[in-house]
Amino acid sequence: MGLNLKSLVIREKTKLETFSNKVIAIDAYNAIYQFLAIIRGPDGMQLSDSEGRITSHLSGLLYRNINFLSLGIKPVYVFDGKPPSLKTAEIERRKQIKKDATVKYEKAIAEGNLEDARKFAQQTTSMRDGMVEDSKILLKHFGIPYIDAPSEGEATAAHLTNTGQAYASASQDFDSVLFGAKRLVRNFTNSGRRKIPNRNTYIEIEPEIIETQKTLDSLEITREELVDVGILIGTDFNPDGFERVGPKTALKMIKQHSRLEDIPLIQDQLKEIDYEQIRKIFLEPNVAKVDEIVFGTVDYDAITEYLVRERNFSEDRVQSSLNRLKKAIEKKSHNLDQWFG
Repeated sequence: MGLNLKSLVIREKTKLETFSNKVIAIDAYNAIYQFLAIIRGPDGMQLSDSEGRITSHLSGLLYRNINFLSLGIKPVYVFDGKPPSLKTAEIERRKQIKKDATVKYEKAIAEGNLEDARKFAQQTTSMRDGMVEDSKILLKHFGIPYIDAPSEGEATAAHLTNTGQAYASASQDFDSVLFGAKRLVRNFTNSGRRKIPNRNTYIEIEPEIIETQKTLDSLEITREELVDVGILIGTDFNPDGFERVGPKTALKMIKQHSRLEDIPLIQDQLKEIDYEQIRKIFLEPNVAKVDEIVFGTVDYDAITEYLVRERNFSEDRVQSSLNRLKKAIEKKSHNLDQWFG
């Protein structure tokens, strides 16, 4: 579902290059889902190796991380742990959407409608056994650190921005703002040229940065009040939100009454949700304690061995991409030598 704060937050367009030499804490599941949804064949089928194992996520991680490292960006991936029990309803809702999309996909394939087939196939995207481990193996070969969060990955990513260990968190969802991230970057792992569904046109997707304090100042509310705004709209922990309450109405209610308990119109609905626990999830999240984030070096041979020998990637494509990364790293090293020489 994702929290619908789009119309309230201050979003500023930026470029990937602006994050050079900065540590960015990436919501790993969010990024992998994007790769699994986007990287598909014309009929909507995901890429796979000779054993039928899906490789779309590995393809996304390969090319995106080569891009990051070439630009001097320091990514760290944060993986979800056990979701809060309040997320059960949202998880079930997502499963049903995938079931419905599967039926529509099969119908589109039978009718030979590849455009619709691809669209519905993307909606069936799910994480399967082995995908997280696959991803971690490849990240390790890149020397890119990853963190296993005890609960929501976005919460730990946001925490890293507040300890100064990361400059920003990266996710498509706005939950990071409620989790208190100093900065949230959207379109970080999916920026670039994208085709508009059902149209023969393309758009350029650019990263955008949201500074939480700037948004709070513009709305003239506190983070605690913004969490209540989120609860009114609907979060992963109360996906239905409140009847006939959108972002602007929610903001108006909170600015007038400050907190959920003091809004007369919602008291009957409020009794039906555990709003205090939802507040606690966002304001006192269960996060990983990270002493130090250590970046390694790129093991080009290990990447090639894993992707080409084990997962049937094209050796020419992998080598070409890795050579581009080598040249970028060598150029940066040469420039540093000149600067300090």
